[in-house]
Amino acid sequence: MTEAAILSGHDQTRADIAQWTCPHGQHAGNGCVTCYHAAGDADPALPLWDVAVWFTSVRPIPIRALHDVHRHDRQFAIDQPSTPLVYLLSGQARAALGAEAVAGVVGFLVQNQHIVDEFVVTEVRAVHS
Repeated sequence: MTEAAILSGHDQTRADIAQWTCPHGQHAGNGCVTCYHAAGDADPALPLWDVAVWFTSVRPIPIRALHDVHRHDRQFAIDQPSTPLVYLLSGQARAALGAEAVAGVVGFLVQNQHIVDEFVVTEVRAVHS
Protein backbone atom coordinates (compact mmCIF):
# COMPACT_ATOMS: atom_id res chain seq x y z
CA MET A 1 0.00 0.00 0.00
CA THR A 2 1.29 3.47 -0.90
CA GLU A 3 0.10 6.76 0.55
CA ALA A 4 1.40 10.01 -0.87
CA ALA A 5 0.65 13.72 -0.78
CA ILE A 6 2.02 16.95 -2.15
CA LEU A 7 1.70 19.38 0.73
CA SER A 8 2.73 22.67 -0.81
CA GLY A 9 1.37 24.79 -3.58
CA HIS A 10 -2.32 24.23 -2.89
CA ASP A 11 -4.85 24.22 -0.11
CA GLN A 12 -5.66 20.82 1.31
CA THR A 13 -9.25 19.69 1.56
CA ARG A 14 -10.68 18.68 4.93
CA ALA A 15 -10.46 15.04 3.82
CA ASP A 16 -6.74 15.48 3.02
CA ILE A 17 -6.12 17.14 6.37
CA ALA A 18 -7.96 14.34 8.19
CA GLN A 19 -6.05 11.68 6.24
CA TRP A 20 -2.70 13.22 7.21
CA THR A 21 -3.47 13.91 10.87
CA CYS A 22 -1.78 11.55 13.32
CA PRO A 23 -3.57 10.01 16.34
CA HIS A 24 -2.14 12.84 18.49
CA GLY A 25 -3.84 15.55 16.42
CA GLN A 26 -0.74 16.75 14.57
CA HIS A 27 -0.55 17.13 10.81
CA ALA A 28 2.03 14.62 9.58
CA GLY A 29 3.85 17.32 7.60
CA ASN A 30 4.49 19.23 10.82
CA GLY A 31 5.81 16.14 12.60
CA CYS A 32 4.85 14.61 15.92
CA VAL A 33 7.45 13.92 18.57
CA THR A 34 5.04 11.54 20.32
CA CYS A 35 4.71 9.48 17.10
CA TYR A 36 8.51 9.58 16.74
CA HIS A 37 9.00 8.11 20.22
CA ALA A 38 6.12 5.64 19.81
CA ALA A 39 7.65 4.25 16.61
CA GLY A 40 10.81 3.38 18.54
CA ASP A 41 8.86 1.10 20.88
CA ALA A 42 6.17 -0.02 18.44
CA ASP A 43 4.60 -3.46 18.38
CA PRO A 44 6.50 -5.59 15.83
CA ALA A 45 3.12 -6.77 14.51
CA LEU A 46 2.39 -3.26 13.17
CA PRO A 47 3.19 -2.60 9.51
CA LEU A 48 6.71 -1.38 8.74
CA TRP A 49 6.43 1.76 6.63
CA ASP A 50 9.16 3.05 4.33
CA VAL A 51 8.79 6.82 4.52
CA ALA A 52 10.16 9.53 2.23
CA VAL A 53 9.74 13.20 3.12
CA TRP A 54 10.86 16.05 0.88
CA PHE A 55 11.38 19.32 2.71
CA THR A 56 12.91 22.73 2.24
CA SER A 57 15.08 24.61 4.69
CA VAL A 58 15.83 28.32 4.90
CA ARG A 59 19.51 27.55 5.59
CA PRO A 60 21.79 24.83 4.26
CA ILE A 61 22.23 21.78 6.47
CA PRO A 62 25.93 21.23 7.16
CA ILE A 63 27.44 18.16 5.50
CA ARG A 64 28.54 16.83 8.89
CA ALA A 65 24.94 16.93 10.16
CA LEU A 66 23.78 15.04 7.06
CA HIS A 67 26.36 12.32 7.76
CA ASP A 68 25.47 12.18 11.47
CA VAL A 69 21.83 11.42 10.61
CA HIS A 70 22.99 8.33 8.69
CA ARG A 71 24.36 6.96 11.98
CA HIS A 72 20.99 7.35 13.72
CA ASP A 73 19.81 4.10 15.30
CA ARG A 74 16.59 4.02 13.22
CA GLN A 75 18.46 4.13 9.93
CA PHE A 76 17.19 7.57 8.95
CA ALA A 77 18.97 9.47 6.20
CA ILE A 78 18.86 13.01 4.90
CA ASP A 79 20.08 13.48 1.36
CA GLN A 80 20.23 16.58 -0.77
CA PRO A 81 19.01 16.25 -4.34
CA SER A 82 20.57 18.60 -6.85
CA THR A 83 18.24 21.47 -5.89
CA PRO A 84 19.66 23.86 -3.27
CA LEU A 85 17.90 23.89 0.13
CA VAL A 86 15.70 20.91 -0.82
CA TYR A 87 16.28 17.74 1.17
CA LEU A 88 14.97 14.18 1.30
CA LEU A 89 14.49 12.55 4.70
CA SER A 90 13.95 8.80 4.55
CA GLY A 91 13.45 6.21 7.21
CA GLN A 92 11.30 3.39 8.49
CA ALA A 93 8.62 3.43 11.15
CA ARG A 94 6.20 0.88 12.56
CA ALA A 95 2.73 2.35 12.75
CA ALA A 96 -0.90 1.45 12.13
CA LEU A 97 -1.38 4.25 9.59
CA GLY A 98 0.75 6.02 7.00
CA ALA A 99 0.03 9.41 8.59
CA GLU A 100 1.37 8.15 11.91
CA ALA A 101 4.52 6.80 10.24
CA VAL A 102 5.13 10.08 8.38
CA ALA A 103 4.42 12.13 11.51
CA GLY A 104 6.98 10.03 13.38
CA VAL A 105 9.69 10.40 10.75
CA VAL A 106 9.09 14.17 10.49
CA GLY A 107 9.00 14.16 14.30
CA PHE A 108 12.68 13.22 14.11
CA LEU A 109 13.34 16.70 12.63
CA VAL A 110 11.25 18.37 15.31
CA GLN A 111 13.04 16.42 18.05
CA ASN A 112 16.47 17.21 16.57
CA GLN A 113 16.24 20.89 15.78
CA HIS A 114 20.02 21.16 15.91
CA ILE A 115 19.98 19.50 12.46
CA VAL A 116 17.46 21.83 10.85
CA ASP A 117 15.65 24.47 12.88
CA GLU A 118 13.18 25.67 10.24
CA PHE A 119 11.74 23.44 7.55
CA VAL A 120 8.66 23.07 5.37
CA VAL A 121 7.54 19.62 4.23
CA THR A 122 6.52 19.71 0.57
CA GLU A 123 5.83 16.08 -0.27
CA VAL A 124 5.48 12.76 1.57
CA ARG A 125 5.27 9.10 0.67
CA ALA A 126 4.70 6.12 2.93
CA VAL A 127 4.77 2.55 1.62
CA HIS A 128 4.24 -0.80 3.29
CA SER A 129 3.71 -4.25 1.86
